[in-house]
Amino acid sequence: MTPRELLIGGFHAAIAAVQADAVLPAYLPEPAQGRFIVVGAGKAAAAMAACVEARLPDAELSGLVITRHGHGVPTQRIEVIEAGHPLPDAAGLAAAQRLLDRVRAVKPEDHVLALISGGGSSLLSLPVAGVSLADLQILSAALLNSGAPIAEINTLRKHLSQTLGGRLAAACQAPITALLISDVSDDDPAVIASGPFAPDASIYADALAILTRRGIAAPAAIQRHLIAGAAGKTDETPKPGNACFARVTQQVIANGRTALLAAADYFQAHGIRPVILGDTYSGEAREVAQVFAALAREIRQHGNPWPTPLVLLSGGETSVTVHGQGRGGRNSEFLLALAIALNGLADVHALAADSDGIDGTQDNAGAIIAPDSLARAATLGIEVQNKLDQHDAYTFFAALNDLVMTGPTRTNVNDFRAILIV
Repeated sequence: MTPRELLIGGFHAAIAAVQADAVLPAYLPEPAQGRFIVVGAGKAAAAMAACVEARLPDAELSGLVITRHGHGVPTQRIEVIEAGHPLPDAAGLAAAQRLLDRVRAVKPEDHVLALISGGGSSLLSLPVAGVSLADLQILSAALLNSGAPIAEINTLRKHLSQTLGGRLAAACQAPITALLISDVSDDDPAVIASGPFAPDASIYADALAILTRRGIAAPAAIQRHLIAGAAGKTDETPKPGNACFARVTQQVIANGRTALLAAADYFQAHGIRPVILGDTYSGEAREVAQVFAALAREIRQHGNPWPTPLVLLSGGETSVTVHGQGRGGRNSEFLLALAIALNGLADVHALAADSDGIDGTQDNAGAIIAPDSLARAATLGIEVQNKLDQHDAYTFFAALNDLVMTGPTRTNVNDFRAILIV
């Protein structure tokens, strides 16, 4: 197999390992007496709902889940609604209100099964009174372009929402089993989809501090709400120890490491030593690329600390502080910065992609580089450093026909990176 084929095969093996059908069945509870209500949100929510229906054909199921536009699948008993991500939209607000009403209506003898995955924060964005959809969209765009890590972004989301930060748990009278596909580095249920069923340790003052630290001028309605909350005039999110969480059982059923282990098995089967570097990498994509480039160069030139052939596998969630007007997500930016740092180093190939099939807001999952990537770009007259400065990695890789296109994968465990050194 060619290096390109190996890299794409490893990525697909990783994605297959974190599909709902692969990870959900072992964690499904037995249907309880009373109604069995299914709710959920995230890029994997529809696939998870379909799996629940298939595995519990005789159960008295009903419910509602919200997923990203284009990520739905057919279901019979659990309604699927598609909505906006990464920016919330009107469809999401209406669906989140219906989901909240559904949770409020359950009785103590019922049982709630919550299907939660990455992307749920945007999809469940039901703003507090006085904050509009436009306000949320403005703030969300500013946060996404600021380079803020997901935990900071979600602290703001929780304190502007009627559903996030444990508020769905507080609204529910029945026992809740929450099954989570994690897209965050530490698998914290309070961060995954902004923790609709998890206690929230952050406070309004934290949210205000993040706005100051990131230099974000939030809409006036948001500022007023956060200031009122910090002054004790607005209820806080439910905190650890709140009685509502005694009814909640949460279980992470898949994460980035699940995907990396599957990819490692794939490469091992093809005679390539896999080295898993971890699934907790964060920081600016181009800065993370510098670290990986230095390691790849050391391995390629000196066989240290491992001999070749091998593949370096990693995950996590990098970020991009956007200044230019180009097209490109964090994985494509990582790869472009990696290619520049490697400068055509022989025998080093790499793939970086988002496990949900969407790198940022583009239609690609990610991209691939090879030792000749910069040379091929030069023959096309592409100014590589300019592409990086303008955050225009998508255009760069499209010109080389090196985008990785999967379409929606209907799962989400965040970034996947594989650096193959042959």
